Amino acid sequence: MKKLIFILLLSAMTAAAAPHSVVSPGGRLVVNVNTGENLTFSLTFDGDVIVQDSEIALVLADGSVYGGNAKVRKTVSRSANESFQSSFYKKKEVRDEYNELLLKFSDFSLVVRAYDDGAAYRFISHSKTPFIVMNEKASFAFPEGTSAYIPYVSQHKESLESQLFNSFESVYAHSDLKDWDKSSLAFMPVLVDVGNGRKVCLMEAEVLDYPGMFLYNGDGDFQLEGYFARYPSELERGGHNNLQMLVKSREDFIARCDAGETFPWRILSVSDRDVKMADNDMVYRLSKAPEGDFSWVKPGKVAWEWWNSWNVQGVDFKAGVNNDTYKYYIDFAAEYGVEYVILDEGWAVSGKADLFQIVPEIDVKELVDYAGERGVGIILWAGYNAFADDMEEVCSHYSAMGVKGFKIDFMDRDDQYMVDFHRRAAEMCAKYNMMVDFHGTYKPTGLHRTYPNVVNYEGVHGLEQMKWDTPETDQVTYDVTIPFIRMVAGPFDYTQGAMRNATKKNYRPVNTEAMSQGTRCRQLAEFVVFDSPFSMLCDSPSNYMSEPECTRYIAEIPEIWDETKALDGK
Repeated sequence: MKKLIFILLLSAMTAAAAPHSVVSPGGRLVVNVNTGENLTFSLTFDGDVIVQDSEIALVLADGSVYGGNAKVRKTVSRSANESFQSSFYKKKEVRDEYNELLLKFSDFSLVVRAYDDGAAYRFISHSKTPFIVMNEKASFAFPEGTSAYIPYVSQHKESLESQLFNSFESVYAHSDLKDWDKSSLAFMPVLVDVGNGRKVCLMEAEVLDYPGMFLYNGDGDFQLEGYFARYPSELERGGHNNLQMLVKSREDFIARCDAGETFPWRILSVSDRDVKMADNDMVYRLSKAPEGDFSWVKPGKVAWEWWNSWNVQGVDFKAGVNNDTYKYYIDFAAEYGVEYVILDEGWAVSGKADLFQIVPEIDVKELVDYAGERGVGIILWAGYNAFADDMEEVCSHYSAMGVKGFKIDFMDRDDQYMVDFHRRAAEMCAKYNMMVDFHGTYKPTGLHRTYPNVVNYEGVHGLEQMKWDTPETDQVTYDVTIPFIRMVAGPFDYTQGAMRNATKKNYRPVNTEAMSQGTRCRQLAEFVVFDSPFSMLCDSPSNYMSEPECTRYIAEIPEIWDETKALDGK
């Protein structure tokens, strides 16, 4: 009997230590979860390990840990094989096929999904009361020899914490993971090359009230670690034209959470052919579905004045920030079927952070009426502070006037406070049937599915950089790289369409008469390749009207598509 009991106990111990696995519908991708001393996951593809055991956990203020020595109380498996209709996306119908494993612990659950083109996991709290997360352990351990395409933070490099305030605009460094620049954080998406044509793109989804994740490697190994901004405790108005909120101090925690909090998805998109990454839907699939009617949202192209510095030719008025110039832009938009004209920075009094103080040269109501008579909508640029101070009054006032939406700029952070602002801004604009383009912001994390009036984001080293960047910057290579990395997360406000085009040898930064690197045809192709439901035409109407064939081509390209197929690429 003693021998029998020993055998039974040994069997129980062995079973407890066994990994929990979930296999993708096609069988090529397997996620393994181990629940021993630490909670870890790993990933295999066609039988090869592409992500090694990687620890994940949440550390709470009361000292408890979601992870660690936690024991599984129950497992629930389920599968889905369905499609859903998208709103203003690169395809009308999105396939959602996966196998899922839910591991229930005493204080939390872990949800793991395996798709044919990636894997994802998220924590769910069982707490009955609000709580505080001190930190999150999110690690991604790759095999030796792994390299990556890394968008290092390029601003405020005094410390890792100072880098949390940045515009999320960087070109990619390509190196072995072990050669990571230890002085730098990187923002996501990050693309990791694990060899044999296989790549892993690290992203996140459904980040609605939680800090965004940066990545860091301080150990000189092949493991990346999540790095999160702590919650701001003291904010001060300042920055660009007094339109930003500068963090003067931070709390010792990263997030305040509600009872039963559901945390963001951590995503590892996987591809054995680069071109598949350019058509990946993981972020969109894993984001919260919209509620309510958004049929009033109208994607389109936007005639934009800031990049071309209001330079128009052959007119009988002084070009600049005034109604005559904007009527010229509106007439151009009406002639070519461009749906919108934006009033970018300059229409409101500089330095006041007040969207009701308008410069005397501008009459917004007159421009809205003039544009409306010609079938063109008006979009207003808004600095973060100016919009956030009283967003309901701003939305109520300008929606009643007939303004169609806002381009909100200079957030430059993704701590919990700022992430929550993005959600609230989207919700408020939706209440007043207004679209929103988030400029000066972080990468998409699915808010554009939850609130389809969010028609674009920046978070890209866009064409505006050519106004001031050095000739050493290789924008041409960057532009054909972002469809496989940054665009995997969602659309971007790149602002293509330059009519003044230069070879690398002849390019130079000229702020008031900007040019692109590369050919004219490359600029035209970007309107097809780039995912951008709200795409700004960067150049002057005068330049476009002197190139009518190019302009008609740009104006006629759709912004959203019934179907997208990436044919080839690397």
